[in-house]
Amino acid sequence: MTKVRIKNKFADKVKNGYPLLTAEMLESPDQVGQEGEILTAVDDRNQFIARGYIGKQNKGIGWLITWDAEEEIGYRLFVNRIRAALGRRKKWFNKTQTTAFRVFNGEGDGIGGLTIDYFDNHYLFTWYSEGIYLLREEILQAFEELVTFKSIYEKKRFDTKGQYVEDDDFVKGERPSFPLIVKENGAQFAVHLNDGAMVGVFLDQRDVRKAIRDKYSEGKNVLNTFSYTGAFSVFASLGGAVKTTSVDLANRSVAKTIEQFSMNGIDYEAQDILVRDVFRYFNYAVKNEIKFDLVVMDPPSFARSKKNIFSAAKDYKNLMKQAIDITEDKGIIVASTNAASFNMKKFQRFIDEAFKEKGLKYEIIETFTLPEDFTVSSSFPEGDYLKVLVVKRK
Repeated sequence: MTKVRIKNKFADKVKNGYPLLTAEMLESPDQVGQEGEILTAVDDRNQFIARGYIGKQNKGIGWLITWDAEEEIGYRLFVNRIRAALGRRKKWFNKTQTTAFRVFNGEGDGIGGLTIDYFDNHYLFTWYSEGIYLLREEILQAFEELVTFKSIYEKKRFDTKGQYVEDDDFVKGERPSFPLIVKENGAQFAVHLNDGAMVGVFLDQRDVRKAIRDKYSEGKNVLNTFSYTGAFSVFASLGGAVKTTSVDLANRSVAKTIEQFSMNGIDYEAQDILVRDVFRYFNYAVKNEIKFDLVVMDPPSFARSKKNIFSAAKDYKNLMKQAIDITEDKGIIVASTNAASFNMKKFQRFIDEAFKEKGLKYEIIETFTLPEDFTVSSSFPEGDYLKVLVVKRK
């Protein structure tokens, strides 16, 4: 077991439950041990503060898991954490119109670096560092004690470059036929747990999709940028959109989007599904005087194409200005980001600056953060990474 000493200026923060361990918090960061090692954090008087594990992920070098000096990190702790998480989602297992949700949300449920998603009794474990992956066997054993499942799949979102690790994603159970068909608020999604890093739908946008269907789409011409598998377009169509246009740079987005439309009985040939660089498409739309009543923007935090590099922290304001140019007067822009490097207040500032630089007025008519199954710890507000603003152009 590794012992790490927390600097005085960070000690109170850690004592109050802050779970992410960073190098700057430590008196001797160079003495940190190997991935997966259990560590004990102490103060300058060598008094116990918390216990966790070493697992390098993004800016962190590990996660603290327990503030109880008597609690060991192992099988029994994992059983307790998973049982508590399942209890918090009890009502979700009884829903008939939504059969895909998050069962365990990392540090929000007490184990940073691990998420577990539910897809109609098939479970997906995602490991975000080599450290947490090295604790895998005990975590899976604890899970199996508590849950009856059809299958378990996993994704490893780590390597030396921080990229997805390609591997056979099946863990145990009975291999299903893909796609799995799951429901979300009555709509259907095709899910592929065995097909690379992403499975076909981002569960954290559930509430936003519902709002687009129920409040903002009827009779509208809708543009869905960075569209991935077209989930926003599906919900817009189900909400009565006149037409949807889905734009994504990836060639596979066409077949994936057609699949999702087809799952819901929507004529995909009546929609536009385009493989384009979104930034170039904005320029094309301006040049050809194409405008939309509803524009949805959910770009990745960082993206690279042949001619563009996009960073949400640096470039969202300019992206918003481009969206404004092709949004009708009184039209709606759904501006979304999952960038954890800035908060909602700063995100709102990007929107405000974009409209001011365009000399236009706007109104924020609705905001969204993570849905309730994505539990967030009050000690780690950074965990609530999703920021969505529904903006009306005046």
